[in-house]
Amino acid sequence: MAMAAVAASPAGAAAAEDREPQHETVPGLESQRLQIENVENGRGRPLREGESWFLVGQHWYKYWEVYVQGGDQDSSPFPGCINNAELFEDQVNWHLKKGLVEGEDYVLLPAAAWHYLVDWYGLEHGQPAIERKVVELSGIQTVEVYPVELLLVQHSDMDTTHTAQFSHTDSIDLVVRTAREQFLVSPQEETRLWVKNAEGSFERLCNTRVTVLDAALKTGQVVVMETRNKDGTWPSAPHAMSSTSEEDADFQGQPGICGLTNLGNTCFMNSALQCLSNVPQLTEYFLKNRYLEELNFCNPLGMKGEIAEAYADLVKQAWSGHHRSIVPHVFKTKVGHFASQFLGYQQHDSQELLSFLLDGLHEDLNRVKKKEYVELCDAAGRPDQEVAQEAWQNHKRRNDSVIVDTFHGLFKSTLVCPDCGNVSVTFDPFCYLSVPLPVSHKRVMEVFFVSMDPRRKPEQHRLVVPKKGKISDLCVALAKHTGISPERMMVADVFSHRFYKIYQLEESLSSILDRDDIFIYEVSGRAAIGENSREDVVLPIYLRERTPARDYNNSYYGLMLFGHPLLVSVPRDRLSWDALYHILLYRLSRYVTRPSSDDEDDGDEKDLEDKDAIPKPGQMAGGSSQDPGQEQAGPSSGVASGSRAPVDNSPGPSHWPQRARRKHLFTLQTVNSNGTSDRSTFNEDTHAQPYIAIDWEPEMKKRYYDEVEAEGYVKHDCVSYVLKKAPVRLQECIELFTTVETLEKENPWYCPTCKQHQLATKKLDLWMLPETLIIHLKRFSYTKFSREKLDTLVEFPIRDLDFSEFVIKPQNESAPELYKYDLIAVSNHYGGLRDGHYTTFACNKDSGQWHYFDDNSVSPVTENQIESKAAYVLFYQRQDVARRLQPQPGLSEPSASPACGTPPSSESMDVN
Repeated sequence: MAMAAVAASPAGAAAAEDREPQHETVPGLESQRLQIENVENGRGRPLREGESWFLVGQHWYKYWEVYVQGGDQDSSPFPGCINNAELFEDQVNWHLKKGLVEGEDYVLLPAAAWHYLVDWYGLEHGQPAIERKVVELSGIQTVEVYPVELLLVQHSDMDTTHTAQFSHTDSIDLVVRTAREQFLVSPQEETRLWVKNAEGSFERLCNTRVTVLDAALKTGQVVVMETRNKDGTWPSAPHAMSSTSEEDADFQGQPGICGLTNLGNTCFMNSALQCLSNVPQLTEYFLKNRYLEELNFCNPLGMKGEIAEAYADLVKQAWSGHHRSIVPHVFKTKVGHFASQFLGYQQHDSQELLSFLLDGLHEDLNRVKKKEYVELCDAAGRPDQEVAQEAWQNHKRRNDSVIVDTFHGLFKSTLVCPDCGNVSVTFDPFCYLSVPLPVSHKRVMEVFFVSMDPRRKPEQHRLVVPKKGKISDLCVALAKHTGISPERMMVADVFSHRFYKIYQLEESLSSILDRDDIFIYEVSGRAAIGENSREDVVLPIYLRERTPARDYNNSYYGLMLFGHPLLVSVPRDRLSWDALYHILLYRLSRYVTRPSSDDEDDGDEKDLEDKDAIPKPGQMAGGSSQDPGQEQAGPSSGVASGSRAPVDNSPGPSHWPQRARRKHLFTLQTVNSNGTSDRSTFNEDTHAQPYIAIDWEPEMKKRYYDEVEAEGYVKHDCVSYVLKKAPVRLQECIELFTTVETLEKENPWYCPTCKQHQLATKKLDLWMLPETLIIHLKRFSYTKFSREKLDTLVEFPIRDLDFSEFVIKPQNESAPELYKYDLIAVSNHYGGLRDGHYTTFACNKDSGQWHYFDDNSVSPVTENQIESKAAYVLFYQRQDVARRLQPQPGLSEPSASPACGTPPSSESMDVN
């Protein structure tokens, strides 16, 4: 206990105890000595924590001892009134001198002995009694002679100080109460303390339950009391916290209708905060300051109360009605400090932030200060009711907070061993339901089909294939549109004018992402059709253009890829450079113009067969006489070679009249699979697939190559088809959540009977539901090979979501509202996996009006606008809770419950 200031009244004015003697009954000297020196109520009694003891000057006390020990009142000098003047520095503020020593400067007397002396001898006029408390410091009882003197000031008036004394064992809460009383702060106003340290900076005194000693407060330190503004901000907070301009300083709107500024990809955070802010009982908990009594500063699993305080600041500002929008910079910084994954300004998942925030708030507000060890027990054949109650009690022994009260429910988990049939039943708490969406087993893929007929432009097709299908399924689907046999198709991923990958038929479609550019080429065939068929080899073809250099000799350097690559079937018996040139000229004939007779060479041009230009016919680069068509496809290319093709009677280059002297539009060169470097030799032993580059001189390309026609394509009728996804009901998702599933290989269960890990069957059931139920729709699907977002429309009710058919706990039929829920908020996600935007629909707890929160923009909406494909996290409130939170009839507050009644018209709302 502390003294707000040193008492200035004499001890005679102090409250007398029962043992205080009366003036008319002054005992004899020996009797006085015995009463003062005895071990029961006198100086010799042991110290007891919390008792008051008094300081008496050693000089006066020695006089008194001589007086009483003489035994004769007439012979001994009378000591007079108790005089402690020698103990004070001055006689104005009555501060004790520093460094006083017991037994040399003063003696200590318990309260009863002090009051006896004062009654018998009196106290020097004007001197205060020097009362001190017995405290326990470091396990030892001692009289605290020098309490801590603090200088209390208000944040609004730093020049006016008030000195107050506190014991080292006093709590900071007493300092708060003393300051509030001194500065006449009303009970409704919220305050906090700052202490000025030796460096001149200020530090928050967050935990008001610790002592002055634990807070390391010293005499003479300045303690500043700060009072929260009416708009929910603190005077010491940066002005950037609020986006209110000067002209909006007097803004008064509907509490809760307040936007949150996007700090840079923080829409996910804003969406989660707006949803949580519109949970009525949680918001009331913070607005009415009930959280202050439950802040847990010593929880090793918590954030020292900082997350809870930062969230409380946001709620108070948003619900003050004085802001159109606020800047959640401090909150964002706190989140990044305690959860490094949210550092910086990358886009994140609103549900992941929500999960972190609920856990952080729970641990910061956990009423359990010291968590005991709790052993989890299996049902072991006991009744479900008994096991569930035990599990919930065990959970509450370690976890008890407003978050548990509001959001936590209970699962029943049943595991069955596939070998021995052992059944394990446990009950586990949950904070939200992550429910799966019914997933279609089909997938829509867009591809480009390139025909062997050069007159046909590439066709864009939209194909429906099995989600877990193979490349061959893609070819079969395309065959239905084109009439081309799947065996005459090759599938390739084209990226940056080259083949990123050429697929084998047995490869999985899951390796192809939706963003990949997939080309399917018609080739001459992969199998023997008849005895008269000939073998063909499929060659990958790249297009390159030379780029001129700006050096001293005007030489050429660099070859840039352009256009779409081709897969071309070449008869093995015509595998010469000359024949290949004409085959390629034919395949390019739609967008490459053949030279006219005026362009014929005069005979001085290098012939195609000139050995200085390219290898002789019948030889690949390097002059190998072996047939290059016998080379097998490399594992990376996926090209099938050495295949047989049907007899080709199409009007191809073999039917053209061959001219000995014709200018060649391009040259041919063997390259690697990247098309970036030449290959000087082909070696059969390497099993490498030959890649051929068509190299164009810039002038020839400009003259004979039609880029617009080369890039042209047509859309097949199937592209306009839209695969309609049937909407699903939320109840279907909950049913999927509660269906039996088999554990994956990565997550087996250890069977205590079999003594080994088993792929057991698992079933989750709902046993107990919370006041506010959060339902997370698992729209983002991640597998080893693919990631996708499901944009299925989930139909969810605004009112009367009935869980009675899903809760397996014996139900109270007389209270159906215990199983019915009304929607209060929705977190939306628009866009795809890599980018997107989060917004919120929320129902205001005071007005019952729905609003759309898009960062710092807020607008009223009607209920029929809420349901959409973007719905991601749903917040439902149990109907009995909604009725309990309604204002009582007769009060001035509007009686509106979330999602109930007709919302007021937007004209009557004061919104942005």
